[in-house]
Amino acid sequence: MNLLQQKIYNRFIRYIAVDTTSDPESTSVPTTPSQIPFAHSLAAEMPKVGFTEVEVDEYGFVTGLLPANTDKKVPVIGLFAHLDTVSDFNGKDIHPILHENYDGGTLTINAEKKMFLSPQTAPNLKLCVGDAIVTADGNSILAADDKIGIAIIMTLAEYFQEHPEIKHGPLKAAFTIDEETGTGINYFDVKRFNADFAYTVDGALLGDIDCGNFNADSVTIHIIGKSCHPGSAKGFMANPVRIAADIISSWPTDKLPETTDGEDGFILFKDITGGLDQAEIQGIVREHDLTKFEQFKKDLTALVETKRKQYPAAKIEISFKEQYRNMRDVLRAQPKAMELLEGALKENNIAYRLTQARGGTDGARLSLCGLPTPNIFAGYENPHGPYEWLSMNWAEKAFHILETIAKNAVK
Repeated sequence: MNLLQQKIYNRFIRYIAVDTTSDPESTSVPTTPSQIPFAHSLAAEMPKVGFTEVEVDEYGFVTGLLPANTDKKVPVIGLFAHLDTVSDFNGKDIHPILHENYDGGTLTINAEKKMFLSPQTAPNLKLCVGDAIVTADGNSILAADDKIGIAIIMTLAEYFQEHPEIKHGPLKAAFTIDEETGTGINYFDVKRFNADFAYTVDGALLGDIDCGNFNADSVTIHIIGKSCHPGSAKGFMANPVRIAADIISSWPTDKLPETTDGEDGFILFKDITGGLDQAEIQGIVREHDLTKFEQFKKDLTALVETKRKQYPAAKIEISFKEQYRNMRDVLRAQPKAMELLEGALKENNIAYRLTQARGGTDGARLSLCGLPTPNIFAGYENPHGPYEWLSMNWAEKAFHILETIAKNAVK
C-alpha cells in the first residue's frame, strides 16, 4: 500500500474494532446504544483533521464543517457515510486480514471453514490484481459498509488541512445512524445541515454511481387464528402458520428477488414468526417506478383480501411503512452534483456506470428532503456477510474523486 492507502486503512481498522450493529426490530433512536459512543469518538477525532463546529446531536448524528480556504462564492458540499453496520451477520470482534499485492488467484478467508474468494466466486477480483485486498476472517462481516466511507472522508479532511495550497470551498461531513435499517435519516435535519448538494460514500464496485434507487416500503401481515385440539379442529380451526404459508406461496414467482434484476421490482417475504394463535409475516416492497410500486402494494393487499374470504375464521391485517423513495427525479432537476461528479470521474480516468441501485441509501431520503445526494463507490464488495472484501486501491480512487470535486467546485 502507498502512504495514502495506509492512512485510510489505519483509520478503517480502528473504526471496525467498534461494534455498531443496528437493529431493525428496535424502536429506539438510534436502534442500538453502541452507535452513540462511536459517534462521540468520531466527534473527538474530527477537530484534529480540521473540522470545526463539530457536534453530536440528540439522535447520534455527527456533523462538522471543514471551512473554505478561498474567498470565492462556491457551493457548500456535504459528504455522508453511515456509522452503523448491518445485523444480517455478526458485526462484533472483527479481525481483518490484509492480502497485499493480490496475484489474481484464490484468497483464503478461513481455511478451517473452507472459506475462499476467487475470480470464480467474486468476479470483480479480476479488476484488482496488484491491489491490497482486505477481508474478515470468516466469523464476521468486514464492516467496510460503510466504515471505509468514514475513513475516506476523515482522511480527505486531513489531506486538505495538510495542503492549504489546494483551494476548496466549505465541506460539511455527516456520519449518520441506522442507515442499514432505513430509518435513521428520517431524523436528520437537512435544513440545519445547510449544504447545496452532497454525496454518500457508500457504494461498491469501482466506477458505480447510484443516481437512482428503489422506492421502498416494509410490509407486515398479521394473522390471528383460532386454535383448538387438532382432533376436533374440523370447521373451527384457523391455522395462522398455514395461512401465512398460503399467502407467501400465492405471490407471483416472477416478482421475487431471486427472479428479478435490473429495474424490476419485487416483494421479499423475509421473516415468519408465530404459532397456532397468531403469526406475522415481515417483508419489503421494492420497485424503481413509483406507479408500479404502488400497484405492487395494491396487488398484495388484494391477495390478503382474497385470503380473508378464504379463511373467514381468521383475522388478517396488512400494513405498509415507508422507508425511502427514488432520488432520480431530484438529481435530474438539480444537476450540479452529478455534473461535478461526472467531471471528476472523467478527470481521474475512471470508467463509470450510472446505476439504479437495487437497494437503499441515505442519499435517497436526503434527495427527497431537498438535498441532492448521489452515491459514489467506496470500494467494498459482497457486503452483509462473511465474504465481504475491500480493495484499498478502489478506496483511494474514491478519495481522489472527492478531492477533485472539491477542487473543481471553486473553479
